[in-house]
Amino acid sequence: MTGIGQRFTPLQRLLHWLMAFCILAMLFIGVGMVSTVTPKYLPLVSIHKSLGIAILVLALIRLAVRLRYGAPMLPADLPEPMRLAAHLSHYALYILMIGMPLIGWAMLSTAAYPIVLYGGVRLPAILPQSDSLHSLLWNAHFYLAFLFFALILMHFAAALFHALVRRDGVFDTMAPVSSRDELTPAE
Repeated sequence: MTGIGQRFTPLQRLLHWLMAFCILAMLFIGVGMVSTVTPKYLPLVSIHKSLGIAILVLALIRLAVRLRYGAPMLPADLPEPMRLAAHLSHYALYILMIGMPLIGWAMLSTAAYPIVLYGGVRLPAILPQSDSLHSLLWNAHFYLAFLFFALILMHFAAALFHALVRRDGVFDTMAPVSSRDELTPAE
Protein backbone atom coordinates (compact mmCIF):
# COMPACT_ATOMS: atom_id res chain seq x y z
CA MET A 1 0.00 0.00 0.00
CA THR A 2 1.35 3.36 -0.89
CA GLY A 3 0.03 6.78 -0.19
CA ILE A 4 0.64 10.06 1.50
CA GLY A 5 -2.37 10.54 3.77
CA GLN A 6 -3.00 9.13 7.22
CA ARG A 7 -6.44 7.87 6.16
CA PHE A 8 -8.22 6.80 3.04
CA THR A 9 -10.10 9.62 1.33
CA PRO A 10 -13.76 10.15 2.24
CA LEU A 11 -14.73 8.78 -1.20
CA GLN A 12 -12.64 5.63 -0.60
CA ARG A 13 -14.23 5.12 2.80
CA LEU A 14 -17.74 5.66 1.39
CA LEU A 15 -17.12 3.15 -1.41
CA HIS A 16 -15.65 0.64 1.05
CA TRP A 17 -18.61 0.69 3.43
CA LEU A 18 -21.22 0.85 0.65
CA MET A 19 -19.61 -2.14 -1.06
CA ALA A 20 -19.27 -4.02 2.23
CA PHE A 21 -23.02 -3.72 2.71
CA CYS A 22 -23.78 -4.68 -0.91
CA ILE A 23 -21.42 -7.66 -0.93
CA LEU A 24 -22.73 -9.08 2.33
CA ALA A 25 -26.29 -8.64 1.07
CA MET A 26 -25.30 -10.32 -2.18
CA LEU A 27 -23.76 -13.31 -0.41
CA PHE A 28 -26.85 -13.87 1.73
CA ILE A 29 -29.19 -13.36 -1.24
CA GLY A 30 -27.11 -15.91 -3.16
CA VAL A 31 -27.43 -18.44 -0.35
CA GLY A 32 -31.17 -17.81 -0.21
CA MET A 33 -31.42 -18.22 -3.97
CA VAL A 34 -29.71 -21.58 -4.20
CA SER A 35 -31.51 -22.97 -1.17
CA THR A 36 -35.10 -22.27 -2.18
CA VAL A 37 -37.60 -23.46 -4.73
CA THR A 38 -40.37 -21.23 -3.41
CA PRO A 39 -41.86 -18.29 -5.32
CA LYS A 40 -39.20 -16.10 -3.64
CA TYR A 41 -36.59 -17.56 -6.03
CA LEU A 42 -37.30 -15.29 -9.02
CA PRO A 43 -37.25 -12.00 -7.08
CA LEU A 44 -34.00 -13.10 -5.41
CA VAL A 45 -32.46 -13.85 -8.82
CA SER A 46 -33.54 -10.45 -10.10
CA ILE A 47 -32.01 -8.68 -7.09
CA HIS A 48 -28.87 -10.81 -7.38
CA LYS A 49 -28.32 -9.82 -11.03
CA SER A 50 -28.86 -6.10 -10.48
CA LEU A 51 -26.83 -6.00 -7.29
CA GLY A 52 -24.03 -7.95 -8.97
CA ILE A 53 -23.73 -5.40 -11.76
CA ALA A 54 -23.91 -2.56 -9.22
CA ILE A 55 -21.03 -4.18 -7.31
CA LEU A 56 -19.05 -4.55 -10.53
CA VAL A 57 -19.49 -0.85 -11.37
CA LEU A 58 -18.65 0.21 -7.80
CA ALA A 59 -15.58 -2.06 -7.74
CA LEU A 60 -14.27 -0.55 -10.97
CA ILE A 61 -14.83 2.95 -9.61
CA ARG A 62 -13.19 1.94 -6.36
CA LEU A 63 -10.18 0.50 -8.18
CA ALA A 64 -9.76 3.70 -10.22
CA VAL A 65 -10.02 5.81 -7.05
CA ARG A 66 -7.50 3.54 -5.30
CA LEU A 67 -5.06 3.83 -8.19
CA ARG A 68 -5.50 7.62 -8.18
CA TYR A 69 -5.24 8.27 -4.42
CA GLY A 70 -3.32 5.24 -3.13
CA ALA A 71 -3.57 4.05 0.43
CA PRO A 72 -2.04 5.02 3.76
CA MET A 73 1.24 3.34 4.63
CA LEU A 74 1.13 0.31 6.87
CA PRO A 75 2.83 0.73 10.26
CA ALA A 76 6.62 0.38 10.03
CA ASP A 77 6.64 -2.18 12.86
CA LEU A 78 4.11 -4.48 11.13
CA PRO A 79 5.75 -7.91 10.73
CA GLU A 80 6.55 -8.84 7.13
CA PRO A 81 4.17 -11.86 7.02
CA MET A 82 1.29 -9.59 8.11
CA ARG A 83 2.33 -6.96 5.56
CA LEU A 84 2.36 -9.61 2.82
CA ALA A 85 -1.02 -10.98 3.96
CA ALA A 86 -2.49 -7.46 3.82
CA HIS A 87 -1.26 -6.90 0.27
CA LEU A 88 -2.30 -10.33 -1.01
CA SER A 89 -5.72 -10.20 0.64
CA HIS A 90 -6.46 -6.81 -0.91
CA TYR A 91 -5.49 -8.09 -4.35
CA ALA A 92 -7.74 -11.12 -3.80
CA LEU A 93 -10.63 -8.92 -2.64
CA TYR A 94 -10.37 -6.72 -5.74
CA ILE A 95 -10.11 -9.77 -8.02
CA LEU A 96 -13.25 -11.28 -6.46
CA MET A 97 -15.19 -7.99 -6.35
CA ILE A 98 -14.66 -7.67 -10.11
CA GLY A 99 -14.43 -11.34 -11.05
CA MET A 100 -17.55 -12.66 -9.33
CA PRO A 101 -19.99 -10.36 -11.17
CA LEU A 102 -18.19 -11.03 -14.46
CA ILE A 103 -18.37 -14.79 -13.89
CA GLY A 104 -22.08 -14.48 -13.05
CA TRP A 105 -22.70 -12.43 -16.19
CA ALA A 106 -20.74 -14.91 -18.30
CA MET A 107 -22.57 -17.84 -16.69
CA LEU A 108 -25.95 -16.37 -17.57
CA SER A 109 -24.73 -15.60 -21.08
CA THR A 110 -23.66 -19.19 -21.68
CA ALA A 111 -27.13 -20.40 -20.64
CA ALA A 112 -28.78 -17.81 -22.92
CA TYR A 113 -30.58 -16.35 -19.91
CA PRO A 114 -31.55 -12.73 -20.40
CA ILE A 115 -29.73 -10.33 -18.13
CA VAL A 116 -32.36 -7.74 -17.36
CA LEU A 117 -31.62 -5.27 -14.59
CA TYR A 118 -34.02 -3.02 -12.72
CA GLY A 119 -35.51 -0.46 -15.02
CA GLY A 120 -35.55 -2.91 -17.92
CA VAL A 121 -31.89 -2.42 -18.82
CA ARG A 122 -30.71 -5.44 -20.83
CA LEU A 123 -27.08 -6.45 -20.81
CA PRO A 124 -25.60 -8.19 -23.84
CA ALA A 125 -24.27 -11.72 -23.65
CA ILE A 126 -20.50 -11.74 -23.13
CA LEU A 127 -20.00 -15.39 -24.09
CA PRO A 128 -21.75 -17.69 -26.54
CA GLN A 129 -24.26 -20.28 -25.39
CA SER A 130 -22.58 -23.46 -24.12
CA ASP A 131 -23.95 -25.99 -21.66
CA SER A 132 -20.51 -27.23 -20.63
CA LEU A 133 -19.14 -23.72 -20.13
CA HIS A 134 -22.29 -22.78 -18.18
CA SER A 135 -21.73 -25.71 -15.82
CA LEU A 136 -18.06 -24.77 -15.35
CA LEU A 137 -18.93 -21.12 -14.67
CA TRP A 138 -21.79 -22.04 -12.32
CA ASN A 139 -19.40 -24.17 -10.25
CA ALA A 140 -16.75 -21.44 -10.28
CA HIS A 141 -19.30 -18.82 -9.17
CA PHE A 142 -20.65 -21.10 -6.44
CA TYR A 143 -17.29 -22.12 -4.95
CA LEU A 144 -15.66 -18.71 -5.32
CA ALA A 145 -18.57 -17.27 -3.30
CA PHE A 146 -17.44 -19.44 -0.36
CA LEU A 147 -13.86 -18.29 -0.85
CA PHE A 148 -15.06 -14.68 -1.00
CA PHE A 149 -17.02 -15.12 2.23
CA ALA A 150 -13.98 -16.68 3.95
CA LEU A 151 -11.78 -13.82 2.74
CA ILE A 152 -14.31 -11.28 4.05
CA LEU A 153 -14.30 -13.01 7.45
CA MET A 154 -10.48 -12.88 7.52
CA HIS A 155 -10.59 -9.20 6.49
CA PHE A 156 -13.05 -8.49 9.31
CA ALA A 157 -10.89 -10.43 11.80
CA ALA A 158 -7.80 -8.51 10.69
CA ALA A 159 -9.66 -5.20 11.12
CA LEU A 160 -10.67 -6.18 14.65
CA PHE A 161 -7.11 -7.33 15.39
CA HIS A 162 -5.73 -3.95 14.33
CA ALA A 163 -8.46 -2.04 16.19
CA LEU A 164 -8.52 -3.99 19.45
CA VAL A 165 -5.17 -5.76 19.83
CA ARG A 166 -2.45 -3.88 17.94
CA ARG A 167 -4.17 -0.48 18.16
CA ASP A 168 -1.80 0.67 15.45
CA GLY A 169 -4.13 3.00 13.53
CA VAL A 170 -4.72 0.64 10.59
CA PHE A 171 -8.41 0.32 11.44
CA ASP A 172 -8.75 4.10 11.68
CA THR A 173 -7.57 4.52 8.10
CA MET A 174 -10.86 3.06 6.85
CA ALA A 175 -13.16 3.74 9.80
CA PRO A 176 -16.05 6.07 8.92
CA VAL A 177 -14.94 8.36 11.74
CA SER A 178 -11.45 8.28 13.20
CA SER A 179 -11.14 7.53 16.89
CA ARG A 180 -7.88 9.49 16.80
CA ASP A 181 -9.47 12.76 15.71
CA GLU A 182 -8.88 15.32 18.42
CA LEU A 183 -10.89 18.44 18.84
CA THR A 184 -8.78 21.55 18.98
CA PRO A 185 -9.59 23.64 22.02
CA ALA A 186 -11.36 26.90 21.38
CA GLU A 187 -9.35 29.97 22.24
